Amino acid sequence: MFASPLDDTVRHLYVHVPFCPSICPYCDFHVLTRRAGMVEAYLSKLAEEAARLAQTYTIDLDTVYIGGGTPSFLRDSEIRALAEAIQKNLGWGRQENTLEINPGTVSPERSAHWQALGFDRASVGVQSLDDATLRFLGRTHSAEQAKAAVSTLLGAGFRVSGDLITAVPKQPLEADIAGLVGLGVGHISAYTLTIESGTEFARRGVQVHEDDERAGFERTEELLTAAGFERYEISNYARQGEQSRHNLSYWTGKTYLGLGPSAAGHYPAGPMSKGQGSKSLRANSAFPTSFSTHNPQPTTHDPLTIRRTNPHLHEWLAGTEGKDLPIDAEEYVTDALFMGLRLRSGLDLADLSRRSGLEVQEHYAAPLAQNIKRGLLTLEGSQLRATPAGWWVLNRVIGDFLNQA
Repeated sequence: MFASPLDDTVRHLYVHVPFCPSICPYCDFHVLTRRAGMVEAYLSKLAEEAARLAQTYTIDLDTVYIGGGTPSFLRDSEIRALAEAIQKNLGWGRQENTLEINPGTVSPERSAHWQALGFDRASVGVQSLDDATLRFLGRTHSAEQAKAAVSTLLGAGFRVSGDLITAVPKQPLEADIAGLVGLGVGHISAYTLTIESGTEFARRGVQVHEDDERAGFERTEELLTAAGFERYEISNYARQGEQSRHNLSYWTGKTYLGLGPSAAGHYPAGPMSKGQGSKSLRANSAFPTSFSTHNPQPTTHDPLTIRRTNPHLHEWLAGTEGKDLPIDAEEYVTDALFMGLRLRSGLDLADLSRRSGLEVQEHYAAPLAQNIKRGLLTLEGSQLRATPAGWWVLNRVIGDFLNQA
């Protein structure tokens, strides 16, 4: 008999704040500028949704992440209402509570306000410390504002992560990295500029050449490693103990709540009413309590988890339900491979087999062997890792597993 050890308690929360003072030309997230009454309606609906989630799932939060959009664009009273709605209905993260922040919204007074609300980690959209690069990216803050914001937040006691965009035409990458490191941040997220369809950059015909992407990808690692940062994930670097605990929940396949318009969540397969035990959950859902030894692998009709994506703001405000995607064992495994291989540490296939009920090394023997032979993956015991070459073509690697499935 096989009983899935997946944790029925949800320990992570993502909240989407869709409002921005302006829309960056590279951004393809669900964002919009605020209009009269819209934020008030958003906050009211957010509290309703938080209460509903609290009644549906067993929740004991380790991390909370408020992203967007520009959450720090909310007025002080609005962000207080947001935090209170979360804390009242869902609790607060024991390990980490992150607020995404635009440098132009920071002051000593606001930093103290955010900290008083319970935020202890700031993810700051620096993007560059070069004014010409910032103008090209459509950012509304200056390099000096970014430096002042980071210094203010560090001085207030926040753990600070700085976002950096690489492969921008004419960007002084080495100076950007040196400047951000010199400010004293403990974490840096470095993303290659990507031109997504439907964005202003796409309409303008802006292009990023693969040679520039690869050069930025490799040079960033060289410089940050030399500065004492560990590249623990494809795009993320941290000093000792400064990893993003919330984002690690995504990369290690944990369940999490998605709150707000366009927010995505990863949920236990069977909704569990507050106060009910796991037996009640499984008795009232398609989540199997066990797998017969005569049929040890779950079928594609046995969801292990559910991925739900909320609609955009206007539909969300009108009460439109999010779209649910049941995740069976094979999809759970390929999702876990795609996310876990982003980590330098990779993932343990024996643990993944235990979580999914699928014998991963046996089921995916062919793509494992092919990509190990190509030098894109390594397997030591049951620990699977992507090589630096594999990181660069990770989508192709995962495609091989999807084709096998």
